[in-house]
Amino acid sequence: MKAPETHKQIARANPFNGLLPVLRKEAIHISRDRMALFFTVIIPMIQMFMIGFAINTNVRRIPTAVYDAAQTQESRRLLDRFVHSDDFKIVKYVFSEDELNREIIAGRVRVGIKIPPDYSRHLLAGQTANYLVLVDGSDSSVAGEALNVSNAIALRESLERSQSVTAVRQTLPIEARPKVLFNPDSKSANFLIPGMIAVLMQMMTVLMTAVTIVRERERGTLDQLYMTPVKPLGLMIGKVVPYAFVAYGELLILLFFMRWAFGVPIRGSIPLLMLLVAPFILTMLGFGLLVSTRAQTYQEATQMAFGTMMPSIFLSGYIFPIDTMPQIFQFLSSIIPTTYLIQIFRGVILRGAEFQDLWKQGLILTGMSILMITVAALRFRKKAG
Repeated sequence: MKAPETHKQIARANPFNGLLPVLRKEAIHISRDRMALFFTVIIPMIQMFMIGFAINTNVRRIPTAVYDAAQTQESRRLLDRFVHSDDFKIVKYVFSEDELNREIIAGRVRVGIKIPPDYSRHLLAGQTANYLVLVDGSDSSVAGEALNVSNAIALRESLERSQSVTAVRQTLPIEARPKVLFNPDSKSANFLIPGMIAVLMQMMTVLMTAVTIVRERERGTLDQLYMTPVKPLGLMIGKVVPYAFVAYGELLILLFFMRWAFGVPIRGSIPLLMLLVAPFILTMLGFGLLVSTRAQTYQEATQMAFGTMMPSIFLSGYIFPIDTMPQIFQFLSSIIPTTYLIQIFRGVILRGAEFQDLWKQGLILTGMSILMITVAALRFRKKAG
């Protein structure tokens, strides 16, 4: 009867009794759960470096196309001001207004500058010379910077010309006429929601297939599949196709609420959008299968699936412009499938882009889907073998 009382007295005297065994047990548990350790320690570090090095909210070197119908010394001097501002990067000279609009609709440039043929004549006659600045409003941060800088350039050029003439003018000699296309009211919903749908599509498709093989493994039915004559590629496609229909259904629901709940217009063709989305869905479903061949538990599969969200949000151009990122992060952006889906969504939904404008994005996603399904099938065959 005395011994239990002694233990109780010791436990009351030392409240940390048994601490070391518990610490040792938890340390062993953490060291064995490497996936949880990775997401706890490594992921926050990656986020910090990504935000610190890749994200630059100062918009610079905006891709710009120029239609210089004047082709005079005065028009070239005006264009030099855009180049030297470092806010604009002239990537193409076009020879018609239709070609200028097509470059913006296709998403190859964000700003179009049109200098009319009578630009120099108005200047030499002492009249106000105007030029047109077309801004892609589907990216609100770029649109705001382009408008402010183009107006500042016109004002600076006007002041220098006013100082060089002796006559006193009542009006500025040069005036910029900016025009925001596709989103003239700069509604944030028009900019954010199409990109958000792309990110949600990625998360949904990866998560659906990432857990499917793991679920089979946890229930013990995966070994039964190994014993059947089903080939790995047949199993992969059989797993992917039903979820592809689910993804399409979810996409239609999201587009419905985007249009009717948030008032975001769809200017392009919905069948074209469905066609271009197909390779993205296959790519991400294949990636989900690849994740499922590596993850051993449902928890690991969900962690790995959510781990793909962070690069997609920061590096895909969803919020921050890709053009302002360092080269290494622009390269990383180019291998993220969501980057191309966001370009497709904003192109079709906001700018009314056509197939000729977005076929490159569709071709890249098709190549990614073939690669991803093939790698997943090979890895699954290796596991099965």
